[in-house]
Amino acid sequence: MALLTRIKGPRDLDRLSPEQLVELAGEIRTFLVDEVSKTGGHLGPNLGVVELTIALHRVFDSPKDKVLWDTGHQSYVHKLLTGRQDFSKLKGKGGLSGYPSRAESEHDVIENSHASTVLGWADGLAKANEQLGKRDHTVAVIGDGALTGGMAWEALNNIAAAKDRPLVIVVNDNERSYAPTIGGLANHLATLRTTDGYERFLTRTKELLERTPVIGQPLYETLHGAKKGFKDFIAPQGMFEDLGLKYVGPIDGHDLAALESALQRAKRFGGPVIVHCLTEKGRGYTPALQDEADRFHAVGKIHPDTGLPIAASGADWTSVFAEEMVKLGKERKDIVAITAAMLQPVGLDKFAKAFPERVYDVGIAEQHAAVSAAGLATGGLHPVVAVYATFLNRAFDQVLMDVALHKCGVTFVLDRAGITGTDGASHNGMWDMSILQVVPGLRIAAPRDADQVRAQLREAVAVEDAPTVVRYSKGAVGPAVKAVGTVGGMDVLRAAQPQGDGAKPDVLLVSVGALAPMCLEIAGLLDAQGITTTVVDPRWVKPVDAALPGLAAGHRVVVTVEDNGRVGGVGSAVAQALRDANVDVPLRDFGIPQEFLDHAGRKEVMAAIGLTAPDIARQVTGLVSRLEGRYADEPTPQVASD
Repeated sequence: MALLTRIKGPRDLDRLSPEQLVELAGEIRTFLVDEVSKTGGHLGPNLGVVELTIALHRVFDSPKDKVLWDTGHQSYVHKLLTGRQDFSKLKGKGGLSGYPSRAESEHDVIENSHASTVLGWADGLAKANEQLGKRDHTVAVIGDGALTGGMAWEALNNIAAAKDRPLVIVVNDNERSYAPTIGGLANHLATLRTTDGYERFLTRTKELLERTPVIGQPLYETLHGAKKGFKDFIAPQGMFEDLGLKYVGPIDGHDLAALESALQRAKRFGGPVIVHCLTEKGRGYTPALQDEADRFHAVGKIHPDTGLPIAASGADWTSVFAEEMVKLGKERKDIVAITAAMLQPVGLDKFAKAFPERVYDVGIAEQHAAVSAAGLATGGLHPVVAVYATFLNRAFDQVLMDVALHKCGVTFVLDRAGITGTDGASHNGMWDMSILQVVPGLRIAAPRDADQVRAQLREAVAVEDAPTVVRYSKGAVGPAVKAVGTVGGMDVLRAAQPQGDGAKPDVLLVSVGALAPMCLEIAGLLDAQGITTTVVDPRWVKPVDAALPGLAAGHRVVVTVEDNGRVGGVGSAVAQALRDANVDVPLRDFGIPQEFLDHAGRKEVMAAIGLTAPDIARQVTGLVSRLEGRYADEPTPQVASD
């Protein structure tokens, strides 16, 4: 790592010879494999952008020139070249973020790691430069997969409107987002990859015709007037130029000299330019190149030589869903699946293998996924839309106005719900149960274990007149949590021991989803303090079960525990249901505070925000004690009332 350790900032690259730059690229790839294999992270995408990142920082002057990344998971090389070479705690508490982070460096601009947003950012920054009279450059790096998102094209339409506003768009085209990129845009880019540039054709044609007496020049002018036709015939890049964007490429994304030349030309142009770079995801690492599924897009801890996981993982929530979807597919021919460029991460790859004609990968286009699902449902099918919980935020209007308003039977399956931890603020699935509470008719299921994932998925797809949601956590699924009884549609997980004097049990603990084991632990801790507790799992948290207010009235205190933001979440819905039923019982809701949480392990994040069994048990003990008048000088706990 002789060269890499000498790079403290982008301008250190200026002193390296072409041969040293090639050597540096090799050192970076070795570093990435060695370090990311220890921590886990986005390996494949970063192996593919080594030369591109070096070229960007040699041609442009960051942070004066703004280099923006979409999505930020391909920014590891950028971090290395801007002085951040301690990857020992990557994505862990106190370590580097897996995405750009303003707190880490002035070279990082965008922290949001949701795809297809960078061109909107670039448009705004370029306009700000224009307003302030700056001639700084704005550079947006976007993957071909992210170009399947509608926001990217909305931004392109605006970017193209200013012919003299310096803005360079680098399309990092590796034919993949997670898996191979699909759709019409992918086919267009594939055509560009496999054809020679039309500029060379026109140059040769001009030279030939200009040597032809009399008719040569008029004929050339006629042909030049038909330039658009030549473009479409030889290299159909007209899609970009029709928008008013100058196009450069395709460029070999691993040829440093070619990259620098193309970027310099784009920089000098003075207006919006697209530089189309062909890269290879996982380049230089054989195990990644042999992984046809996603080229090691994201890995856990692996052996650096073989690429194999160091520790075998048990069954996870995603695989339980995947297996049940295949069973449902065999039973019901009307069930179809939709994914947004994440077939394997959300577990639909098994369904796709069994029923390839019944899976639709719409690219990174969650809004389109929701509207298309409404159309599928209206046409007589039952679509299951599987996305990460944090990504459903992007399709809220479509869920509300297209699916729910039209009473379409669509099931949304939200993977990675709740605190996910290491991917940081933008990937915690902590908003879904809040934003979806306002959608009329929509129903939300929060399974507590694998058995409930299977059961509630089946209940969800049986609903044909309203949208349904099934949400579950990231990672390994624990053992089954058995019910000891039922009340209405709710499962009783622990019944309070009856009091000899006929007094009410102390606490009704409402457990949401995967937090059931923790809630049972809380009940055990309360029991040790002489506080009697009933634990119920509502299973369906929206709407609130009609039997819950009556059950709450039979207890002295109601406590809700959820892996979702506290504002507008299940606790708020339960409090409103109690008020509507005139049940005047103190209620305390525990959940995620409404703040952006730093990256760390899931358990570390939960400990930091006080969402642990001892923390909650301690607060509930204090609440019950105050009710008993043990601390008369303390304020009365808040009562669930209007």
